[in-house]
Amino acid sequence: MGSALWIAISGLNASSKQMDVIGNNIANANTMGFKAGKAYFANVLSQSLSGGASGVMQIGQGVTVADVATQFSQGSLESTSSSLDLAIDGGGFFIVEDDEGSQYYTRAGAFHIDGDGYLVDVNDYRVQGYAPSSPALGDINTRNAQSAPVASTSFSVGLNLDSRTDAGDTFYSRRPSTTPRSGSHARFDLHENGREGQWGMNITLDGNAADTQNYTGFSFDGEGNLDKVYSTAMGSLTGSGSGTAAATLADGHDGQIYQTGNLVLQRDGVDAWSVHTSSVYENATVTSYGTLGSDDTLAIDLDGQGGADLTVTLGGTWATNDRLTVPFTCTEVDPADISVSFSGLANGATIGASGALAWDLTSATAETISGYASTSTVKALTNDGYPSGVLKSLAIEKDGNISGFFTNGQTASLGQLCLADFPNPWGLKKMGSNLFSSTLTSGQAIVNTPGAGGLGEVTSNALEMANTDLGTEFISMITAQRAYQASAKVITTTDAMMAELMNIKR
Repeated sequence: MGSALWIAISGLNASSKQMDVIGNNIANANTMGFKAGKAYFANVLSQSLSGGASGVMQIGQGVTVADVATQFSQGSLESTSSSLDLAIDGGGFFIVEDDEGSQYYTRAGAFHIDGDGYLVDVNDYRVQGYAPSSPALGDINTRNAQSAPVASTSFSVGLNLDSRTDAGDTFYSRRPSTTPRSGSHARFDLHENGREGQWGMNITLDGNAADTQNYTGFSFDGEGNLDKVYSTAMGSLTGSGSGTAAATLADGHDGQIYQTGNLVLQRDGVDAWSVHTSSVYENATVTSYGTLGSDDTLAIDLDGQGGADLTVTLGGTWATNDRLTVPFTCTEVDPADISVSFSGLANGATIGASGALAWDLTSATAETISGYASTSTVKALTNDGYPSGVLKSLAIEKDGNISGFFTNGQTASLGQLCLADFPNPWGLKKMGSNLFSSTLTSGQAIVNTPGAGGLGEVTSNALEMANTDLGTEFISMITAQRAYQASAKVITTTDAMMAELMNIKR
């Protein structure tokens, strides 16, 4: 009977420990990433009453708790509002590292960015992964993340130029073209040049006129569709008498030359010049002139709308009725990309490919230019350059790739999370604070990216909850209670039997 008491006590102890496990599971039912434990029992070595080795007439010596095993089944996923809340859908553990370099493993993915820019967990342990273009496992830091500016090489402008516009009127469009060092802006000056369906165009960059511009205007058909682009040139001047002359178009006025022909100027007398004949500009006038001499200058308004489109510098001696011929050439072609080059930009900045910028008019993605009878307006603007940007937000993909979204609209990879798996995850040691550490029993961590090597994928805006099944725990609680009661009954019954034995001598 003495053995029965000790056997019953072992039952009490085992049931009590089982209740401890159950209580811990229930207490952590709302703990993110918690993995429930399960108590496993084993019988104690039996005693043979016969004293032989036959294995008959054996009486057990009670029960003991053989193991409390962690259950690594998947917990339910709870949606959250933070993109840095992560859950593993499948196997594996997040890897975190403390200030002393010790690594731990967790299923609790409530992460945030600390004051130094590191991705950390609720214990302020740094989450481990791969930095961009690095094969070494390490901290993930976003502190210096920024998007460098990229100079534009091409752009496209969707616009309508009002066919009702009076000659000489100008429509302006301005857009950023982003040079890395100056953040420059390009300005497009489009002016109705006096010929129906044609607009001259010049591009400046922060006030700097283009060094070269292969096409200087647009021609529209009768339906308002872009029909041609044209380029202009001015030939060598010829004159009578012994005088010399050189002509210069004012910056941005190349588009005023829209036909091939000659402009003939005549000296009418002292301090007097006029347009003698013009095959291209009926309204051209000489608007001003300097004192006759070696540096005499003439300002010429080609379209008669005011302003100086052409400057002629005179040299030598010119007599009354001497004439000066200025030849112009205009070449029209089917719509083609407009190439513009610049130099002398602020802060030594460059733009485009070797200083050239292309206005895309012909690609499949080019914006449409029209000449309809409606208000001149910009409808769309695109370009392949952008200014510098600072980090605005983060997103984490299923494969653990961390994408940074910047204020300039760009996206870049800032690293990739890693997960760890173990040959024997049941051998991991619980460290508290939702952390596990590896042991000899668990084996070495096998590190890989999410979704690779049998690991689960990462789900953003979600947290894994505890895998505690309350229904199962309540049933286990009832069975543990009954087992405890039964063991206690064995003790009271044995005690009664021993008391009866003691009463025999009376």
